[in-house]
Amino acid sequence: QVQLVESGGGLVQPGGSLRLSCAASGSIFSINAMGWYRQVPGKQRELVAAITSGGTTNYADSVKGRFTISRDNAKNTVYLQMNSLKPEDTAVYYCNADLTYYSGIYRVRDDYWGQGTQVTVSS
Repeated sequence: QVQLVESGGGLVQPGGSLRLSCAASGSIFSINAMGWYRQVPGKQRELVAAITSGGTTNYADSVKGRFTISRDNAKNTVYLQMNSLKPEDTAVYYCNADLTYYSGIYRVRDDYWGQGTQVTVSS
């Protein structure tokens, strides 16, 4: 089986920084795109940032210039460095991975989600 385990959320003051990490583990053959999404109560989950296996990145307009996504392919880990945080960044942040894993003699491609980590920006 495959697991995504997130860490790094918490409470921070406006203008502060946090770094989220998400490590994938299990019978992984390869990881394609990895990304971070966020969700607030009553709203749909939205893409924050994504990164391909080759390092191409994509950001939501609301976080461009403030957030940086990166990944360590050797560790199957994706990071989200969040700077200049604003109260409107408050949300539960979820890691996502489009990956291929071993299932017996087969390789299966599927989409996995982490359990979510709370980020609260407040004074």
